[in-house]
Amino acid sequence: QLRLVESGGGLVQPGGSLTLSCAGSGFTLGHYAIGWFRQAPGKDREGVSCIGTNHGGSNYADSVKDRFFISRDSAKNTVWLRMDSLKPEDTAVYYCAAVLAELCTLSSHEFDFWGQGTQVTVSS
Repeated sequence: QLRLVESGGGLVQPGGSLTLSCAGSGFTLGHYAIGWFRQAPGKDREGVSCIGTNHGGSNYADSVKDRFFISRDSAKNTVWLRMDSLKPEDTAVYYCAAVLAELCTLSSHEFDFWGQGTQVTVSS
């Protein structure tokens, strides 16, 4: 069974940093483009960042550009999202998702497999 497991969420102060991970179970992430999405109460699900395979690039939402950084490690079968200079408005449940494609978009409907999410709370 294909499974994605997010981890690394938690409580962090404004201006702090947090790194999320998305680990694959039952399949090799290297064949998939991976996206990070988030959803806060009362708001629509938002595409945050995505990364293609080794032949694809990465994309970021304007709201997180220059603060968030996506990377992947084939040996660990994991995709990371490093979040710097966190703001209260970054508070949300963060989900990773996968699609069998080289390139990625920030459109959730393009992704086939989803994790259960991890809570990120930015508060003093």
